[in-house]
Amino acid sequence: MLPILCLALCGLLTGTRADPGALLRLGMDVMNHEVQSAMDESHILEKTAAEAGKKRPGMKPIKGITDLKVKDVLLPVITLSFVPGVGIFQCVSTGMTITGKSFMGGNMEILVVLNITATNWLLQDEETGLPMFKSEGCEVILVSVKTNLPSNMLPKVVNKFLDSTLHKVLPGMMCPAVNAVLVYVNKKWANLSVPMPVGQVGTVKYGLSSTPTTTASYIQVDLSPVVQQQEGHIIKLSDAKEDLEVPEGYAEGSSQLLLSATFLTAELTLLQKSFDVKIRDMKIGKLPPQTTETLAGFIPKVAEVYPEPKPLVTQIKINKPPRVTMKTGKSLLHLHGTIEMSAARRRSKAPVSLFILEVLFNLKIQYSVHGDRLQIATSLDRLLSLTQKSSKICAFDEQEMTGFISDYLQEAYVPVINDVLQVGLPLPDFLGMNYHRSELDIVERPGAEFEVGMTVAELAHQLPPNHQLTAPGEGAPDRSRSRCGHIRATSGPGQVEEPTGGWEPPPTPRGAEERRAAQAHGAPEDEDSGSQMDTGWNSHPVTD
Repeated sequence: MLPILCLALCGLLTGTRADPGALLRLGMDVMNHEVQSAMDESHILEKTAAEAGKKRPGMKPIKGITDLKVKDVLLPVITLSFVPGVGIFQCVSTGMTITGKSFMGGNMEILVVLNITATNWLLQDEETGLPMFKSEGCEVILVSVKTNLPSNMLPKVVNKFLDSTLHKVLPGMMCPAVNAVLVYVNKKWANLSVPMPVGQVGTVKYGLSSTPTTTASYIQVDLSPVVQQQEGHIIKLSDAKEDLEVPEGYAEGSSQLLLSATFLTAELTLLQKSFDVKIRDMKIGKLPPQTTETLAGFIPKVAEVYPEPKPLVTQIKINKPPRVTMKTGKSLLHLHGTIEMSAARRRSKAPVSLFILEVLFNLKIQYSVHGDRLQIATSLDRLLSLTQKSSKICAFDEQEMTGFISDYLQEAYVPVINDVLQVGLPLPDFLGMNYHRSELDIVERPGAEFEVGMTVAELAHQLPPNHQLTAPGEGAPDRSRSRCGHIRATSGPGQVEEPTGGWEPPPTPRGAEERRAAQAHGAPEDEDSGSQMDTGWNSHPVTD
């Protein structure tokens, strides 16, 4: 199933947030995809296996084995779960074959299936201010081991050798792989704070307003957008003193991006000057000819002043910043300005002003997403008020022109506004998010100002079927009990089994005779108690 990001146009709830710009809530769908993509893109397990047999400065040789190599790394199965107040608990289940010359002589092969577990803390980078994951507590837990060493020949010596060898090789080889994957994920946050242009009039830059938080179901990132005009002036978001909150009803594990109406208002304020237009066309859509003769039907005095029809020049100016509001299923753009109509003159002379009307009207907004932009298209909702500001012709009843002005706004002005809005409003660029399958919602919050929210689907790889959300309790996870999918030790691609607990080898005594035999064959010295391990090719996965 492809991960879904819900980009929501929704309402605010009463709260204490001073900057209600945007909110990002990441569910397990997106996180699964990002970690899996990082694993695929980095090829880290294959690279780690290739480096395993190379000699590095300061690296001590492993007693009892030479010419060590790692091959046949199985396709990893990744299982993630949120840890409230911490970040993400990660388990990577994989398998591989370790080869070399054994202390007993001859070629040795060890087939290993294991779980790599780590806690990935979600922090805010002090230098960049961006979210970042930092791994700690990496452990390698053996699930099953098979070897071609004879199990009936000094079994405890063989077991001790395998146990010691694997615990020396695997952590140093596999734990850096977990860190490398996080480096890939962290890099995908880098573009979040890069200013993105809104046409030629300004930029929008997303930043964090606080350290990201983690619950049992999602990661929440509060965003504080900066809307800046080309000249450098920053348009402040109005202080709504209300919290953005994700509406109910979204699928478990899904992700949401909420954009407030306050934020959209600030973005459209960048375009305010572009909303001012001067229209000289005589023929516009279904409107009657734009001449003084048509105007005389509402103001008879115009016919006396201009017995011969003159073309009209109409200038519309938006005097106050535009404002966006939302209710369930409906979003409006409120515009307040003036309409000045003038009679055109020949020989490039300036038009003669006839009158100026003050207007307040709403445009209905239709949202869509194209690329990384929120697209807006409008249509006239209704003309709210029409008052006469000045007239050089005569006093007249402007209310008789309500129908004419409404038609003019829809046929002549709205197409101009829609052309301006084609620049689109930039959406946050994070984790390589692809917004092409967007689903949009406009949700009302009773008793509060209304906000914008949408649902966006991300194009992603098909994830393994065991990628499921689990919710450990508060605090650090119990690795021995964490649910990790694991892989059967086969010669082909791994097959997911039911998750099991981690395996700890039980201590066994070691006698002097066995110790002497081990030393004689070059086996490692006894550092810890021995361990019992199945060494036959037909052995089964080791579990608790």
